Amino acid sequence: MPTFDVRGMTCGHCVKAVTASIHELDPAARVDVDLAGGVVKVESDRPAEAIANAIVEAGYEARPVS
Repeated sequence: MPTFDVRGMTCGHCVKAVTASIHELDPAARVDVDLAGGVVKVESDRPAEAIANAIVEAGYEARPVS
């Protein structure tokens, strides 16, 4: 399950925006957002780079965590 360090999330709206951006890329994705930790875990068949790009397009900084 790819994990991303996401910066800029501060509220529930941010969680919804990040989740929606990932679901636009992959409607079947399972998304788990830890707002306090700034971590997003995604279960998807899409490449990690594509998921990170979707998060960035939503207005947040995202980088894969190994």
